Amino acid sequence: MPNLRLRPKEHLSSFRRIAIGTWETTKDPQVYGALELRADEALRYLAEFRAATGKRATLSHLMAKAVAHVLHELPDANAVLRWNRIYLRDDIGVFFQVEMKDPVTGEIDLSGATLFDCHQKSLEQIVDEFSARVSTVKAGKDQALEGTRSTFKKIPYFLLNTVLNVLGFLSITLNLDLRWAGIPKDPFGSVMVTNIGSLGLDEAYVPLVPYSHVPLLLAVGAVKRAAVVEGDRVVVGQVLRVSATFDHRVLDGSHAAKMSRVLRAFFDDPFGKLGPIPQAPAASPEGE
Repeated sequence: MPNLRLRPKEHLSSFRRIAIGTWETTKDPQVYGALELRADEALRYLAEFRAATGKRATLSHLMAKAVAHVLHELPDANAVLRWNRIYLRDDIGVFFQVEMKDPVTGEIDLSGATLFDCHQKSLEQIVDEFSARVSTVKAGKDQALEGTRSTFKKIPYFLLNTVLNVLGFLSITLNLDLRWAGIPKDPFGSVMVTNIGSLGLDEAYVPLVPYSHVPLLLAVGAVKRAAVVEGDRVVVGQVLRVSATFDHRVLDGSHAAKMSRVLRAFFDDPFGKLGPIPQAPAASPEGE
């Protein structure tokens, strides 16, 4: 069984071929961009969702749904580069960085949780799955991730680059399922998302992670009040900035423009995109 379900992308443009040939993995094909989004309607939707369900839905959960739809509507962006050829993914995975504390040293560490096919799931399902995955990761109960962390602590520093490159080559370039060796299956998904707003940051550009082979990274900034234009009026609104880093060998400005339109639509009209707010089950009468 392969590590990823892939199919070759056919009919590459001449530019795409030149872009692939221009940069090697160890060089720098990174492109940066930022998108400012109105958050008023999204925050209103999330507040009503929390009030109705009692579940703590956040902008991270909404972003998981929105970016999965981006990749579903733009399958060319759901891709991975191997053997200097673009392969399209059959699965859509959204990786979120998770901050955790090392139970032995007490040091802050970073791990992650990947949710698959969020475009097919309700926001409520995403909230439940995300909460369960993050709780497992933070508690150190994700056996695959803990096995990987334990293994890397034993690797000599001078071998770290080599080991990471070899793992990326085996799991992505050769597309081997390495679960037998304690490496999780497709651990980084299609896109990596980090919530820098939780750190109080408005904007930051996350570097591509070569061994992950993920071509798109998003950093979601803090919500802040700002002057915005509505029709002919200037009003105070709530906005957030999404900073993007992408691999120019796989994606370009036209992809970014299409992705920004889908993201903006989700934040401008969450009630239309996500559907009605789910209602909490009615309490049973006493005695039943």
